[in-house]
Amino acid sequence: MGKEKTKVYLYTRVSTSMQIDGYSLDAQKSRMKAFCEFNDYEIAGEYEDAGKSGKSIEGRVAFLTT
Repeated sequence: MGKEKTKVYLYTRVSTSMQIDGYSLDAQKSRMKAFCEFNDYEIAGEYEDAGKSGKSIEGRVAFLTT
């Protein structure tokens, strides 16, 4: 019987249009997925907040549902 993989959730976020243009949600996901594959992690779910401030969890629906 094989070892059970560690389950992880991907959470991507950018808060301003400048950040959206400079480091996209897709770029973040791509890097996280590569990291998970390298470490043999199982991705259990993916969440994203585009254009949301990191100052507070208010209004960050994806963050609150994890």
